[in-house]
Amino acid sequence: MAQESPKNSAAEIPVTSNGQLEDSHEHSFNRDLKCSLPVGLGLSETRITSHGFDSTKEGIVEAGPFPGKQGRTPQKSGPVVLADEVKNPAMEKLELVRKWSLNTYKCTRQIISEKLGRGSRTVDLELEAQIDILRDNKKKYENILKLAQTLSTQLFQMVHTQRQLGDAFADLSLKSLELHEEFGYNADTQKLLAKNGETLLGAINFFIASVNTLVNKTIEDTLLTVKQYESARVEYDAYRTDLEELNLGPRDASTLPKIEQSQQLFQVHKEKYDKMRNDVSIKLKFLEENKVKVLHNQLVLFHNAIAAYFAGNQKQLEQTLKQFHIKLKTPGADAPSWLEEQ
Repeated sequence: MAQESPKNSAAEIPVTSNGQLEDSHEHSFNRDLKCSLPVGLGLSETRITSHGFDSTKEGIVEAGPFPGKQGRTPQKSGPVVLADEVKNPAMEKLELVRKWSLNTYKCTRQIISEKLGRGSRTVDLELEAQIDILRDNKKKYENILKLAQTLSTQLFQMVHTQRQLGDAFADLSLKSLELHEEFGYNADTQKLLAKNGETLLGAINFFIASVNTLVNKTIEDTLLTVKQYESARVEYDAYRTDLEELNLGPRDASTLPKIEQSQQLFQVHKEKYDKMRNDVSIKLKFLEENKVKVLHNQLVLFHNAIAAYFAGNQKQLEQTLKQFHIKLKTPGADAPSWLEEQ
């Protein structure tokens, strides 16, 4: 009686009635044979005995090394992980689109429901009040910035005109001997006014640059975080509403998994909402501190420079620029100063 072949748990060898391997299953057998080997056992040591095979080596089949790239050492130990199913990138993208569409639908429904007065929304009264004040202040600061830019443009034109007038007086002073002193006095006055005007213009432009940074960078960055917080709030309320509706319905074998899944999604969005609310609170606090410091310095600069200019106090005007470390452009840097043009 022929000795029974040892069975392998991962592969069976189908044979025909005459003891030959069935051709249609040969490739499948070879593949399963490679995958079913115990971990740590070299393929050169593997032997499968079956007296049903027609072989000169009494049914012993010796398996050689894995075919593959030359020079690669086969792994002799360690866990072998076999992927049950290869992930399809197209299916993954489709799943992401599905989740995004579902989330968008829920948020849109929540927003429409709130606007129609049929849905409830979560409100942090203190935080909402701070955000409203910030948005209102931003509009007022933008108006100050616009007016300061207009003043700078007008002052530039005036200084340019004064300089040209001073040059004209100086020219007539040389050509009109009988009015030499009169033209000379006016030439000196206009040139001095132009010089002081250029100094004042440097202070105003420094004020504009600082306020512009505060409004369009610092405050805008905080408002961007506020927008993210408001978006997280809408998502939180949308999933909260879903969970509340499911809890009001029947609780049976078909609805319990949906309720559990809705509870998990609600918790995820609640954590996101809490995090964004905390981020906004921190940014508003630091923004307020930074705003007070920046505006205090800039308002002092603006006042001192304007007062010194219209008082005709050239020394005080120059001292103001030194106090705030403002340097006027020197000749040859970007554009020449009006006073340096000859």
